[in-house]
Amino acid sequence: MDHTTALRAYDTQLRTEAETAAALAVTRLGPLHLALYEGGRGFVTYQDLGGADAAEVRRLVAGAVEHFRADPAVREAEWKTRGHDHAPGLHEALLEHGFVPDEPESVMIGDVRALAGQEPPLPEGVTLRRVTAEADVRAMCAMQARGFGHGDADRSAAELLRRLAAGEDLELWVAETDGRVVTAGRLEPVAGTEFAGIWGGVTLPEWRGRGIYRALTAARARSAIALGKRFVHSDSTEYSRPILERYGFLRVTTTTPYEWTRPGK
Repeated sequence: MDHTTALRAYDTQLRTEAETAAALAVTRLGPLHLALYEGGRGFVTYQDLGGADAAEVRRLVAGAVEHFRADPAVREAEWKTRGHDHAPGLHEALLEHGFVPDEPESVMIGDVRALAGQEPPLPEGVTLRRVTAEADVRAMCAMQARGFGHGDADRSAAELLRRLAAGEDLELWVAETDGRVVTAGRLEPVAGTEFAGIWGGVTLPEWRGRGIYRALTAARARSAIALGKRFVHSDSTEYSRPILERYGFLRVTTTTPYEWTRPGK
């Protein structure tokens, strides 16, 4: 798959209603999808901005903020940007309306079979398994908050447990040793597409560089194959991007989350 094909598949298959399928509610504002998730978290995405000029972009940002402000349940919101979009003045408009940019990540797309076929041996005493029990989910989320250096573990666990209880199509995977989670990540098949997403992948600093993340990712890829998926996509940090590139994944664009927090929260 070349870069153009991969980017087209990303834009046409993933940047649709499929991206917000797990939301409690989604409101349309022009090209925008304004989603609300458990725990009062808003999310803004879109396939493109329809050729909007800087003035229209600014109106869209203002409209999104007004929408979230009007709902007292919304505590915070993320606007998901993509580096290849035509979006004149978007950065400035987001800053003007109280959004704060986070670190950019790379959007990676690759052949799921290439990923599944490259599993390194695990260090002695480390095992992989899929988890669903509440205690395991909470241990996983606590480790991820530590590994990423941010995040609300209790809120993340509550959201995942809600989704599992609702029968959503997601899988939670961990690597552990002596009952301690050292690596974790999710697999989220995207209904109606050829894609599955791999999310939340992180390893505790003292366990990095031992092949555990690669092994956990290969396990998720094998599961995606069993579900009939062809491609895997991920928003990758600078730690995980080189690993996926070694499997032949393509960096098709960048994504930068901009975070808005309700004043006083």
